[in-house]
Amino acid sequence: MAFITLNVEKLKSNFEYLDKLFKKKNIQWSVVTKMLCGNRDYLQELLKLNIKQVCDSRVSNLKRIKQINPEIETIYIKPPAKRAVKSIVQYADISMNTEVETIKLLSEEAQKQDRIHKVIIMIEMGELREGIMRDDLIDFYHQIFKLKNIQVVGIGTNLSCLYGVLPNHDKLIQLSLYQQLIEAKFNKKMQYVSGGSSVTIPLIFKNLLPKGINHFRVGETLYLGTDVYNNKPLKKMATDAFLLYAEIIELIEKPQKPDGEMGTNVDGNSVTFDESLAGKTSYRALIDIGLLDVDEKHLMPNDPNISIVGGSSDMFVIDLDDNIKNYKVGDLLEFKLDYMGTLRILNSKYIDKRVTRGN
Repeated sequence: MAFITLNVEKLKSNFEYLDKLFKKKNIQWSVVTKMLCGNRDYLQELLKLNIKQVCDSRVSNLKRIKQINPEIETIYIKPPAKRAVKSIVQYADISMNTEVETIKLLSEEAQKQDRIHKVIIMIEMGELREGIMRDDLIDFYHQIFKLKNIQVVGIGTNLSCLYGVLPNHDKLIQLSLYQQLIEAKFNKKMQYVSGGSSVTIPLIFKNLLPKGINHFRVGETLYLGTDVYNNKPLKKMATDAFLLYAEIIELIEKPQKPDGEMGTNVDGNSVTFDESLAGKTSYRALIDIGLLDVDEKHLMPNDPNISIVGGSSDMFVIDLDDNIKNYKVGDLLEFKLDYMGTLRILNSKYIDKRVTRGN
């Protein structure tokens, strides 16, 4: 069985690097746990770190986190579904919201559970994912401040996740000014201006982050050491805390060009081949993962001499060229993954998950 490993020493190093960075700027940050897909072993290792607050977009993951550490503060980071209100109040200390009617239901449920449920209101800043329109801001807060057992603790925004709209100084200044407007209008203090995520971190290095932004939600950079803004590795951070291993289940020298009438493959694509490949051969290996587990574009072989040349639901085909490393059936090939690749692999029940330590 293919398996993925989490190196907890590298994870800890990445956490300490970011924690030091945020403390220096007086920023509170919340660790996004959704990439771990509720895996208990990985969550237990993560929560051994000096984490004060975590956030996730799946209630079942927050439930598991509360089972491991009931004291840690949890945030539900997408607009709640009405059918999930009961469990969100039970397992999320804070939720991010954009709908008045949903917050009214959260208020009713919080009263039933005798809890105070905290909310952060998400504002649309150009990404066109979740967020209320800025013209509706005052009226929205006016309605929410009246609700029982609801404590409004902040304002937030999401950027980059849908269309790739990047955060900048002007957008984040606007978010901070909206917080000041709400506080002045309603004579209320709000704890969080949650405008930061992994993609916002490079603004800190360039001194372009407004002082009013005091809360970050970080996942990808913690786990993968990625400079999301510039799509490159971040210096001083480990990029290989996660590694994927797949076993070679067949290795045969074969032609490089298929033989026969061509149609569409299992992915619905029509593939063409250079005629110059006719008569040429190379060593081709099959490995025990496929499109059911992850899209090949999210996998990067650590051996620069090999490449992925195609895949089906349960197998990828690897071109080993002349097989200069003398791979054989049963050997493991090592891969790094990007964010979406890691997320997909961790969500696959067919991939074993393991913990490793040290370098």
